[in-house]
Amino acid sequence: MKFESQVVHAGDRRRRSTASIPSTTPIHLGTTYLYESTAQLDRIFAGEEQGFSYARYANPTNEALEELTTAIEHGYGSLATASGMAALQIAFQAALLDRPHSILAAQSIYGTTVTLLNQVLAPFGIETAYADVYNLEALERAIASQKPGCVFLESVSNPLLRVARIDEIAKLTRAAGAALIVDSTFATPMLIRPLDLGANIVVHSATKYLAGHGDVIGGVVVSDEQHHQSVRMLSRIIGPVLGPFESYLTMRGIKTLALRFQRQCENAKILAQWLAAHPCVERVYSCSDPKHPDAGTIRELFAPGLFGAILSFEIKDAERASVMAFMDRLQMIVCGTSLGDVHTLLLYPVISSHREISPKMRERMGIRENLVRLAVGIENVDDIIADLDNALRPA
Repeated sequence: MKFESQVVHAGDRRRRSTASIPSTTPIHLGTTYLYESTAQLDRIFAGEEQGFSYARYANPTNEALEELTTAIEHGYGSLATASGMAALQIAFQAALLDRPHSILAAQSIYGTTVTLLNQVLAPFGIETAYADVYNLEALERAIASQKPGCVFLESVSNPLLRVARIDEIAKLTRAAGAALIVDSTFATPMLIRPLDLGANIVVHSATKYLAGHGDVIGGVVVSDEQHHQSVRMLSRIIGPVLGPFESYLTMRGIKTLALRFQRQCENAKILAQWLAAHPCVERVYSCSDPKHPDAGTIRELFAPGLFGAILSFEIKDAERASVMAFMDRLQMIVCGTSLGDVHTLLLYPVISSHREISPKMRERMGIRENLVRLAVGIENVDDIIADLDNALRPA
């Protein structure tokens, strides 16, 4: 099936526990599953027979969502988790189980991911170094020097929207015996599928584009065959599983992903062009920009005609107080800490996504005090433009 059909049908209408087959996967709230014989339960616990035993191990609603995300990411298997950060931690642990406990990460990534690497994983002996993943020669030298157990990057970086050659990086990591983990939250599988390009594990914050309506906190780990059993084993032990109601909402959200993301991408391209010509805007960061530093990579790796639905821009001569005043003047656009909703969301990285990063490190990342990030929604683009224009040019 094509992507637009997969998001609607994959995972649904599978006989899991009853004779009837509901047209839409129901919400299974039970924590414990019973069978007519203890011998059958024993076989299920042993993995010799398919079935459910305890909800920390598997749940029919979660399983349906996992079938869906596996299909649209072209993976071997998936795990639905309680948040995107839980998904990322499981991914790191699965990749490093039988590899050196070291990570080579992209220099410009989500601020909380940096905190996870430096403050949560480091005390357990997992060392992290940072590299320029957009310079393949420099990255190859860093891999040879650091000898990491895994390499981590974002398919589209947060918030400056850099795009790395995942296919070429996968060759480098494979040659070094390392795993490649990609956070593809910004891209969605509609824009790019990292596993097809050689990545081993893909992570999503399902809170964002997958669920898509601002009413779910969740995450997804999609892995290749080599890492899937490690992901599931860690989940059974640690238990960061997504609740069945949240799985249901995420699955329902994914059914409209193709429609939503198409409209969001179209709106974002128009907005990027408009902002680039605005007298109050110093610079626009957008994957649709023909002068983007990774324009060649975008043309080769992205789905034709799509450039993503996020852009960032710097407000001319703005300091923190004036940026916050601009945000307060917005009437329709929502100022919040997320992205991927049906409504347009504007975020100020220095007080939210990258708040815990030191000013010096933010400066090295290229995140200045006048930078804001816009996650474009499905509204009429003229209304988004009018709201931005009114806020940028106060009376």
